[in-house]
Amino acid sequence: MSARIVMPVMLAVTLAWPLATAVPVAAAAKLAETPVLLPVTGDPTVSFKIAFRTGSEDDPAGKEGLANLTAQMLSEGATKNHSYSEILDLMFPMAAGYGVRVDKELTTFSGRVHRDNLDAYTTLFLDAIQKPGFDPADFQRLKQRARDYIEKTLRYSSDEELGKQTLYGAVFAGTPYGHLNAGTVAGLEAITLDDVKRFYAEHYTRDNVILALGGGYPTKLVDRMTAALATLPAGKPAPAASSTPKPNPGRSVTLVEKPGQSTAISFGFPITARRGERDFYALWLANSWLGEHRNSASHLYQVIRGARGMNYGDYSYIEIFPEGGFRSMPPTNVPRQNQLFEVWIRPVPNDQAQFALRAAMREVELLAKNGLTDDQFKLTQTFLAKYCLHFAETTSDRLGYALDDRVYGVAAPGDLANFRAIVPTLTRDEVNAAVKKYLKPADLQIAIVSEKAATLAEDLASERPSPITYANPKPKSVTDEDQEIQAYPLGLARDRITIVPVDQMFAR
Repeated sequence: MSARIVMPVMLAVTLAWPLATAVPVAAAAKLAETPVLLPVTGDPTVSFKIAFRTGSEDDPAGKEGLANLTAQMLSEGATKNHSYSEILDLMFPMAAGYGVRVDKELTTFSGRVHRDNLDAYTTLFLDAIQKPGFDPADFQRLKQRARDYIEKTLRYSSDEELGKQTLYGAVFAGTPYGHLNAGTVAGLEAITLDDVKRFYAEHYTRDNVILALGGGYPTKLVDRMTAALATLPAGKPAPAASSTPKPNPGRSVTLVEKPGQSTAISFGFPITARRGERDFYALWLANSWLGEHRNSASHLYQVIRGARGMNYGDYSYIEIFPEGGFRSMPPTNVPRQNQLFEVWIRPVPNDQAQFALRAAMREVELLAKNGLTDDQFKLTQTFLAKYCLHFAETTSDRLGYALDDRVYGVAAPGDLANFRAIVPTLTRDEVNAAVKKYLKPADLQIAIVSEKAATLAEDLASERPSPITYANPKPKSVTDEDQEIQAYPLGLARDRITIVPVDQMFAR
């Protein structure tokens, strides 16, 4: 589930980009890791992040959702000193709050406050981490909310998110990444309050925590925070089982059957490019040309929406990108050792689904085969060298990147600085070599949400042409290309296409 904030925070101040530092302080010696510090002189606010190296990959079998529910109990529940409603009342005049993001490998509590309210805010924030109340009423409320998210929101209110989560489940099936961060219906039903308390005791330890502070904080705050977190119990949980996806040669499809007038499509495959490696930035450049998020100039967008008006947008990614429908810039604090290349085709009319899939697959295959032309490379390099300056415009966002550097093990000056330094120095040969190395469209896994699942399954396997019609005339260049797209081979065998009713998704 996405991060939730108990109260809206103040707007951030955009300032210079200092390097994050890991500065030892006296109390930090009691913690396994020194704090990640991002001092910003003149910033009147202080940004907090307290991260634990745990996430949904640590959910016990049969109790999927436990990591998320535990974190929500801290973020949106009572402490030993205050009820949750009292916390909201105390936060309101500060115009501040705290929230949590639970991902596969990391759980991150974040907050921000004006320094005039620093002492009172810090007390409340630390209480949430150190002194959770584990109120039974909070437990029932948050557990029900998690179930409602799966059974009502994800299944029936967001086809595009349903398609993306179906893809992730298919790619990482049989691994600890294979279930939703929110869990499963059966897993949530099995979780007890004692399970939450046990998970907290095992994973919320001083050996498992990373403190990150940014903005105009005083030195004494570092000492206070590290001393407080050092009182957490000792203990290093056993690492989760590997989430490296199993080989899946060839193409396969998961069709989610759900009533509706449109079809949502996602497809992708695992990749091994990692932050800090030059190949990663080369592949990012190629992907930016193909499908930069929310960029109307990117290629997929122009082919599917711009030229044909089929949907709202079409994007591609080389790292996980949650909340894609609500954000413009890449998220922070979702570090994963196992990533995938992903194409997200926002919903299209049902009768255009096969054509849209063919159009997008064709473009990925052409990129994998031919790479970028010199003009495409130069234009994207120029764009990306400037666009990446917007990835983290606030102290809080930059602190998020600094924390991710720690988790990924990216050495100073860090990922943001690497991006700015490396992208302008890349060559077209480097970019195209990265494309050939990492893009493997022959092994695509595809997720489709459609009410005409049975018919679509037969159409996909038949290789029959899927012509498209338009309400208004299109240029000859478009209709000529349509002839090639409508017959483009999909390479899908019927026995590799699985149909799942929507009410069975994420059940267990």
